[in-house]
Amino acid sequence: MTRGGERWMDVAVAGCGAFLGAFFVFYVGGWGSDQLRQLVTDGAYLPPALLAVVAGVHLVRRGGLDARASRAWWFITGAYVCQLFAHGAWFVEDNFLDGPPAYPAVADYWFLAFVPFMLTGLLLLPGVRRTRSERTKLAIDSLIVGTGTFMVLWYLVIGPAIRAADATGLQVFMSSALPVGDLLLVLALASMLLRRRERSDATLLLAGAVALYIVADVAYSWITLNHQFTGGSWPDLFWLAGLHLLILATRRRHREGQAEPGGRSGRARLTLLPYGASAIAYGLLGYLAREQDLYPLGGMIIGAIVLTSLVVARQMYALRENRNLAVTDPLTGLANRTLVGERLAQLAADPPRDGRVGVVMLIDLDRFKPINDAYGHEAGDAVLTAVATALRSVLRSGDTAGRLGGDEFAVVFPQLPDRAAAERIAGRLVEALSTPVIFGNLVLTVAASIGVAFRDDSTRDAEELLAHADTAMYAAKRSGRGQFQIYTPELDTRARDAELRDAVERGEFVVHFQPVVDLATGAVSAAEALVRWNHPERGLVMPGDFIDVAEETGAIVPLGEWVLREACRQAAAWRADIPSAEGLWLTVNVSPQQVKKGNLVEVVTGILTETGFPADRLVLELTEHEVLEPDEVTVARLEALCATGVSFAVDDFGTGHAAINYLRRLPVQVLKIDRSFVAGIDESPQQYAIADAVVALGAAFGLHVVAEGIERPEQARQLLAMGCRYGQGFHFHRPQPPEQVAALLRGADILIGR
Repeated sequence: MTRGGERWMDVAVAGCGAFLGAFFVFYVGGWGSDQLRQLVTDGAYLPPALLAVVAGVHLVRRGGLDARASRAWWFITGAYVCQLFAHGAWFVEDNFLDGPPAYPAVADYWFLAFVPFMLTGLLLLPGVRRTRSERTKLAIDSLIVGTGTFMVLWYLVIGPAIRAADATGLQVFMSSALPVGDLLLVLALASMLLRRRERSDATLLLAGAVALYIVADVAYSWITLNHQFTGGSWPDLFWLAGLHLLILATRRRHREGQAEPGGRSGRARLTLLPYGASAIAYGLLGYLAREQDLYPLGGMIIGAIVLTSLVVARQMYALRENRNLAVTDPLTGLANRTLVGERLAQLAADPPRDGRVGVVMLIDLDRFKPINDAYGHEAGDAVLTAVATALRSVLRSGDTAGRLGGDEFAVVFPQLPDRAAAERIAGRLVEALSTPVIFGNLVLTVAASIGVAFRDDSTRDAEELLAHADTAMYAAKRSGRGQFQIYTPELDTRARDAELRDAVERGEFVVHFQPVVDLATGAVSAAEALVRWNHPERGLVMPGDFIDVAEETGAIVPLGEWVLREACRQAAAWRADIPSAEGLWLTVNVSPQQVKKGNLVEVVTGILTETGFPADRLVLELTEHEVLEPDEVTVARLEALCATGVSFAVDDFGTGHAAINYLRRLPVQVLKIDRSFVAGIDESPQQYAIADAVVALGAAFGLHVVAEGIERPEQARQLLAMGCRYGQGFHFHRPQPPEQVAALLRGADILIGR
């Protein structure tokens, strides 16, 4: 069907609804004679019954259903065909034959044929996959619903039909077959609702339609047994309403197509179906007990009702207790990952409300692992329990705090008044979580990094919402820990990763160089390549604003290769144009991720061949604060490069995890002292002693020592006195573009040698 055909179908459905609304006004208004009301009522079925068949055929032919759903809706459409013939036959029999039709009429057979088609369709509708145990419980729940319904049907219809003295065998059969068919539909409805995936408007409309049909059928059977049924009676209102719901269910299912139904799951409420059926059955039993003497049956019936009610109450309490155990973290008493996931799904599914904001906070403890390692898991548990207490202090009714695992927590606020309130809460949490925890004689100090994400129209699902909070949390860690960060698209590492890689392709990065000098003479001995991002919108961006993200996402690998190639190309150009630059050393940082890649040797030698820069003038710097495990494969890879003439330096020595282990196991020739050891050596004797020890350590390993961050002449003199020969810093030269370095090299002496 074309798009225009779809519109005509929607118009027809809307017109049918308006028609039925007008009929209800006519019926309730009591206008016309009994004969006219009967004729109008019987005729009112025909247009919607025909439209239901058309909608059903359109759905199964053009609705984009999977194989099982298509088979189910073919049977449901078959049920629509049966009811169309039934209403057509009833219209003729009730209005154009002599007198009311004898029971059972031709229409009754078609109404009975409606049952097996609808029953098969309901049972074939797709549902969630279940284990054998779950299927057994589903069958028991469905049978409980069916048993309660059977008690009602037996009292109202089946029992009286069997005892009817003046009824023929065929009449008894039909009077019993219709309610038995309705009983089977009740079982199918219970099964469909209990095993469905999620709330679907089509499923709920279909269930409502069948429920109205069952009520009308029971009323029809009861009236037929006790009186003569004629068209225009009140059961017609239920049949007509159910018919319109069938049309709406079919159209809604067509619009859902192959997509999974959205919305919040209603299964928690549906598990009450068996208890509702039990309540109806025992309500009927209690009604009948009023006619019995208290002895012997009356008291027994009342006792059975009370006893069963207590069993049901105990079962519901046990279910609630099991539910709490299943969604509670045993250590902290907070929600666990399962319940947090449910609350996130609800938050993502509910549309944003005016004047309210939904917020998710993801919390990760800083410096928690050292506490576990140093003092044991009991100390770590004490910290986690203290965190739970702090989280409870900010909760209101409807909020959820949970532990996702390890030292990671989440808090879901579905309705905060505004964003400022979320920032205030995050700030209070940062402060509360930085409070020391007393454990025995120990004072345990931790902090927390918090990521804050707001639910808005662009949020598609719970996973995306949690990913936004996770992105913001890691941004808080990169910014110094012990703080909170609000998610913005600019923080998204995936987007930043793509932006970084695209920037490499577009040539947005530039390389600046900082000269390294001989502390005794001031002569330039080397130049360190330092990358800058010439961003089209933010201007010149320093590496501190993008290197961590590049490391985290892996974009550091193509970026690092580009920097090495560009630095070697520029240094080769200096050697060709400036005679004094022939002996210049070039130092370039390499990431641990580059070292771990198996093609490191091929990449470096390929760049050297491509640019013409000599291998024996290249120094690759390994940043020590980034962990690089010096395993056999890594050492062999670095030694292979050393065999080509390339040298290695340890940068930022003393600030990270490796320290002396780097110097012992890696083929290192140069040790670069971090600026934190240089600062204050001209003012603090203690700082001087530390720097002196580091220089002596480098000498003990036979390494050339380079001091970074020299900003004052006295620092340079003291480092030289310690035995440190080389240095770099603002006291000598700032990082400069290649053109300025070339001008410097043309007028400077170049110190050659290690």
